[in-house]
Amino acid sequence: MPYSSLNELPDSVKENLPHHAQEIFKEAFNSASEEYKEEETAFKVAWSAVKHKYKKDSDGKWVEK
Repeated sequence: MPYSSLNELPDSVKENLPHHAQEIFKEAFNSASEEYKEEETAFKVAWSAVKHKYKKDSDGKWVEK
């Protein structure tokens, strides 16, 4: 199920990722869900897209690379 807004993202995404990373997650998830039809695969693709531009710092917060 694609997300139409950032407000619809899972709490784990909304509460941990910066705004830009949430946008990356949403777009990657939506694209992958159309292509692969499996929600688990779409989540993996979305997290991979986020990790391409962001990383966790020593405090566990997501920061841009």
